[in-house]
Amino acid sequence: MTKNRLKKFLTALALVATLGAGALQAAGLTLLNVSYDPTREFYQDYNKIFIKHWAETSKETLEINQSHGGSGKQARAIIDGLDADVATLGLAYDVDQLYQKGKLIPENWQSRLPNNSSPYTSTIVFLVRKGNPQHIKDWDDLVKPGVALVSANPKTSGGARWNYLAAWGYALKKYGDEASARDFVKRFYKNVAVLDTGARGATVSFVERGIGDVLINWENEAYLNLKEYGNDKYEVIVPSVSVLAEPPVTVVDTIVKRHGTEKVATEYLAYLYSKEAQELAAKHFYRPSDKDVLAKHASEFKPLNLFTVDQVFGGWTKAQNTHFADGGVFDQIFAQ
Repeated sequence: MTKNRLKKFLTALALVATLGAGALQAAGLTLLNVSYDPTREFYQDYNKIFIKHWAETSKETLEINQSHGGSGKQARAIIDGLDADVATLGLAYDVDQLYQKGKLIPENWQSRLPNNSSPYTSTIVFLVRKGNPQHIKDWDDLVKPGVALVSANPKTSGGARWNYLAAWGYALKKYGDEASARDFVKRFYKNVAVLDTGARGATVSFVERGIGDVLINWENEAYLNLKEYGNDKYEVIVPSVSVLAEPPVTVVDTIVKRHGTEKVATEYLAYLYSKEAQELAAKHFYRPSDKDVLAKHASEFKPLNLFTVDQVFGGWTKAQNTHFADGGVFDQIFAQ
């Protein structure tokens, strides 16, 4: 090849590379957030403010896609190949599986962001029909004969595992021993009319299909229904004791490195702790982790007697192995 031809070839090659880079920049970045059921509306709004934030700080365009389903089901989908840049799931155990079974994230993932990588919290409450015809006041009322409950399935839904542990923790606190707690939870599931795969599916069964007397679900999901359908149709009942639900978030390291999205994915989760995002969390009835924002909205979140999974169950790994693993307590109870 002559020098002139070589020079022309290298010039053309550089031009192709430049055009390719320009096309890539014009196309912008794309993120996939794989999340659990009740976060659809929150992340639809959050994505808008983050896209604006990212454009202002990086001068890049960004597209964000969402995937929603039961938390356990979503974790398995990521492990099986769903290309999530970030995972915003319902409980820490499901995120742990991305490390333990998929080797997609580091073991210390929970230490990478404040509050054990939980930018907001929630809890478990009851949604009843207007007038509360079954006179539901606390957990004991849910196990009375003739009360039809709607919940999700703990085998597929993170929210449903919070439901189960909240009921167990209440019974353990009130009756004082594991045998009594087990009997209480057995009676609880005997009254479940529908066991949906995810928290949003349970909401649909109760609200749109008219099944059951009581929906046991996330606090944010319950108040979202009041906002959407009106308090002339439903009431929220806050039990005397419930569980502190801490839905965590993580970058999926293996995938963002392959996609070249590590920087934007990391900022996407970090910005959840900003004042703007915390205000948005409160708007969607999640309890903000920012103390100032939470104090500002104190009247909207009733004070609750909350216990943690660590306090009552010795952490998520122990709770999962004891209660939700194949052949565990839930399977034994449900088989009966």
